[in-house]
Amino acid sequence: MNAAASAYEMRPLFEYFRDTRPVFALDLPGFGFSERADRNYNPDIYVQSILDFIDGELAGSEAVDMIALSLSSEFAAIAAVEQPSFINSLTLIAPTGFTTNPPMVSGPAQRALGFPLWSQAVYDLLVTRPSIEHFLKKALAGPVDRGLLEYDYLTSHRPGARYAPFAFVSGRLFTSDILDYYAGISQPVLAFYDASDYGPSELLPRFCRDHENWEMASVAGTKAMPQFENCYDTGRVIHQFLQKSAVAVEI
Repeated sequence: MNAAASAYEMRPLFEYFRDTRPVFALDLPGFGFSERADRNYNPDIYVQSILDFIDGELAGSEAVDMIALSLSSEFAAIAAVEQPSFINSLTLIAPTGFTTNPPMVSGPAQRALGFPLWSQAVYDLLVTRPSIEHFLKKALAGPVDRGLLEYDYLTSHRPGARYAPFAFVSGRLFTSDILDYYAGISQPVLAFYDASDYGPSELLPRFCRDHENWEMASVAGTKAMPQFENCYDTGRVIHQFLQKSAVAVEI
C-alpha cells in the first residue's frame, strides 16, 4: 500500500516458490492491473477481495499459506480471523501496527491530496521517478532494484491510479484495533521485523513472545523488503516456516 503499489513487490518470492507449489499474486483493488475506480476505499474492500479470491478462484483447494507485505498484513490478519478455515498460515513482511510512533501525513497534505482541483497535480509529484526512488530507499538497506522502480513508475501512471493511494495517505485504510485482530489469529504466523526508515517494529518482539503461534524473523542487511534484498534467505526462512506449519496441521 503506497502511491505506486502492485503485486510486483512480491515478484521475488513468487519466482522463488513457483517451481515447488501453486503461487498466486494479487493486485488489490486500486493498484496494479486491478480496477482503478473512484470509490470509497476502506479495509473491508481489501479483506473481502482476499476472501472472494480464495472462495472463488481457489474454491475446493486446501487452506492457503498467505504472504502479505506492510499494510496488506492488516487485511490478511482480518481475513484470517473472519474465515480461519480459508487460511493455513500467514507470513507478514514488515507488518504495520507494531510501531509506537507511526509516520503520519500532515493535515494540510491530506487536504491537498483530497481536493479535486489539485489532487492530480500533487499525486503527479509523488510518482516521479526521483520521488519513487526516494521512498523506496527508506524501505531498503541497499540500492533500489531498477526493475521495481521502473514498474512502480509505470503502474502509478495508469488512469485512475491516484484514487486508492489517496485513501492510504488519508489514513482510512488502517485499522485502529489491528493488534486485537493480530491477537485473534489462531493460525501459525511468521512476522519479519521492519527496520525501515518509516518506523521500526518496536512492539513486535514482545507481541511474538506473548503469542505462542507467532514467531519473528529478520534477514541481515535488509529493512522492510527483504524479498528484494536477499530473496534466497527470505525464501528459505519462509519455506522452513511453511514446513513446520504443514506438520502442525497434519498433527
